[in-house]
Amino acid sequence: MASLPPSVPATHAAIAITALGKPVEQVTVPTIPPSAGEVLVRVTHTSSTPVDLHRVAGGLRVPPEDGGKAFILGITVGGTVVAVGPGTATGLRVGDRVFGFVQDGSDREAAFQEYATVPAWKLGRVPDRVDMHAAVAVPANLVTAVHTVVADLGLPLPWPVPGAEVAAAAADDDDKEEEVVLVWGAASSVGMYVLQVLRHWGYRHVLAVAAGKHHETLRGLGARACFDYREGDAAGAVAAYLDRVVRRSSSSRPGRPRLPYVVDCIGSREGSLRPLTRIAEKGTRVAVMLPVINVHAGKDRAAELEMDVNKALPGEWKDGVELRGVRTFLYHKNEFLRDHLQPEIVPALLEQGVIEPNKQRVVEGKTLLERAQKALDLLRDQAVSGEKLVWRVAD
Repeated sequence: MASLPPSVPATHAAIAITALGKPVEQVTVPTIPPSAGEVLVRVTHTSSTPVDLHRVAGGLRVPPEDGGKAFILGITVGGTVVAVGPGTATGLRVGDRVFGFVQDGSDREAAFQEYATVPAWKLGRVPDRVDMHAAVAVPANLVTAVHTVVADLGLPLPWPVPGAEVAAAAADDDDKEEEVVLVWGAASSVGMYVLQVLRHWGYRHVLAVAAGKHHETLRGLGARACFDYREGDAAGAVAAYLDRVVRRSSSSRPGRPRLPYVVDCIGSREGSLRPLTRIAEKGTRVAVMLPVINVHAGKDRAAELEMDVNKALPGEWKDGVELRGVRTFLYHKNEFLRDHLQPEIVPALLEQGVIEPNKQRVVEGKTLLERAQKALDLLRDQAVSGEKLVWRVAD
């Protein structure tokens, strides 16, 4: 283990859960020198996600008894490398601007702290043309999008992406034009990246469900047709589209469902899953962002969450529908994604302009705690739509 550089303090500030059901607090924690395979990052920026709210308001994956130990929050790191562990075989160097999706709750790598000690495979270099506010809007949700498509939908995303001629031949072989994918909650941070990932890899028949004000943007990101859940019966409109457009081409693919793939980016029992029970059919694979939200958190109401997607509306799904709960924290079990997704693929997609970062809302505040709490309040009040909450950690 390396020692800390002279310029790095032995302790630093962090935002943590210290007791379930209580507001988050600012605590002081030790700065951990990097071991082999790790780098120490001075965290300057982060982004808040629904996971943070689920932790604070619902106790999601927070140990109920931990001897009073603080549970540090944050899953997106953005900052500068200040030390590299001894013998670390990585291209990262001191002074590099880096960003990455990390494991919150870890003393070493959680993002809501001034210094994070992170495995190098969880980080990539921020492209020169990208500012840090935009950078931290990307990794958690883009990793989730890629993992969902590969692990839960089972669709191939070869890397490097084949050239135009090879891709055209593969499209003919795989019939990608007929691989209908429905993205419910397409204007969410994950949903926008799912659209862009599918577009880049040649999937052209992608349907989007989102508020109407986002439809123009979603078409620009690759959606062929859009449906407004706020106006009328979105599930009925999708079913009518499938009857009108997809049924004509399904005769050449006997036994295949008209709607083979669904990504539910909301994971709400009533808001998204119940409508989906009406249109998912035998053979449809439904990937649901976990946890399933049975009751959303309110100012005076704890969230009610469920991690087993098969317990969501049992008996209401048609026989043969396959429900898959998305668990992005396990993406590293795919060795190729572990070794290439964050160090190589995510920075390349951003550098090449393939991925457009989510629109950012910068959360201001005089202190680290104030910024963190404001972001949590915005998530709890469901005041975020089509944008990502980003904020400074260290000044």
